[in-house]
Amino acid sequence: MDFDPLMAAAAFGIGIVVGLTGMGGGALMTPVLVLFFGVTPMAAVSSDLVAAAVMKPVGSWVHLRRGTVNLSLVGWLCLGSVPAAFGGVLVARAFGSGESVQHGIKIALGVALIIAAAGLGVRAYQRLLERAARRDGRAAPLPAERPDVVARPVPTVIIGALGGLIVGITSVGSGSLIIIALMALYPTLKASQLVGTDLLQAVPLVFSAAIGHILFGDFQLDLTLALIVGSVPGAWLGAQLSTRLPGGLVRRALAFVLLASALKMFGVGNAETGIALASFLVIAPVAWMLLRRRHGFPALPQPGEDDEEEQTAPDPAGPADPVRSAPAR
Repeated sequence: MDFDPLMAAAAFGIGIVVGLTGMGGGALMTPVLVLFFGVTPMAAVSSDLVAAAVMKPVGSWVHLRRGTVNLSLVGWLCLGSVPAAFGGVLVARAFGSGESVQHGIKIALGVALIIAAAGLGVRAYQRLLERAARRDGRAAPLPAERPDVVARPVPTVIIGALGGLIVGITSVGSGSLIIIALMALYPTLKASQLVGTDLLQAVPLVFSAAIGHILFGDFQLDLTLALIVGSVPGAWLGAQLSTRLPGGLVRRALAFVLLASALKMFGVGNAETGIALASFLVIAPVAWMLLRRRHGFPALPQPGEDDEEEQTAPDPAGPADPVRSAPAR
């Protein structure tokens, strides 16, 4: 396969999403390679992970310089994720490379994508409940400064190990799955810290998985180069934009794409996929408006309101953290 500029352009767009939200790398890149460029699932997983090993440090370096990384959490996550990611490659390889194995990888990808899309919805609803509780005085007001996050080693290592195993097999999870678990385990982390911490912990994770796939997977150099050429500048641009753009619309679009990709991974026909996605576009907004009304909010967000914005107390020294995009690979 020669260098494909269209593939590089697709990787550029996906890189922007990764830098902007911390999500969407493997969850978008691998399905795009399989569905639109006809790459076999194992080759897509292998090449995507090697490209991610180059792309991830770009976005994470921006956040590291800005101090939006919790290094303690990164360390505990990597303790579990790095060996598990390499082990995931061996698990995938142990099943061989026949057609049935490729089909099994596609099904595993589909399941991971569905979990990632559902996690976005669950977290958005959790944010809505938190806002309603604070408005009604059922929750303590946020302090002027958030308390330091105290690492919980055992559950953090477990999250890293499970995420690493899934990433090693499917290339999905270093952001879209792990970050959702981090949100639940450490609810006081700011959105910017979630994005930065997720991006940095994903660097050694995908590097470990990438080495495994270079040694035992179906790594293709020309395919990987096209992904690197597009995704690296895209990730840098997305990381720069992450402090300026609200994340609600991006997350909604990401959930839609994840659902569409999952349906195709499951082999759902084009007509059925179209009907399912059209139903999602009609039902999801209506359901969300009903949930907002049920909890005492206007059906539609008011000007300047982001449904899933990070709730921060006013900072006497200036505006609250401008990064509001919740992070997926």
